[in-house]
Amino acid sequence: MAAAAPDLELTYKPMFGGILAYAGGKPIASLSDVGLALKLSGADQTALLALPGAKPLQYGPDQPVSKTYVVVPDGLLADAPTLRDWVHKAAAQAAKAPARKKTA
Repeated sequence: MAAAAPDLELTYKPMFGGILAYAGGKPIASLSDVGLALKLSGADQTALLALPGAKPLQYGPDQPVSKTYVVVPDGLLADAPTLRDWVHKAAAQAAKAPARKKTA
C-alpha cells in the first residue's frame, strides 16, 4: 500500500485476520489472504467492480459479503500508476466521510 501511494500518510492496524490501512484515521483498505480490497462507494465502487477479476470482499464462504470493500484484481496490482489512482480514490472518499461516533 505504501509503495502504491507514497504521498499518502497511511497507518495500519491488525483486524479481521488481516490488516486494515487507514488514511487520516479512517479505513481505506483491507489486506488479507483474500487479497487487497479498497473501501469505495458510488461510481468508484461500480467502476472497480466492472474490471475483470474484481469482486466484493468476502473473508470466507460463511462470512457476509462486504457492501463497501472491493477486492482489487491481480492485474491491477501490477499496474502501479493505476493502483495509486484507486488508492487515492479510496482515501478521498474516506476524507469526506463523517467521523464515527465513539460508543461507550
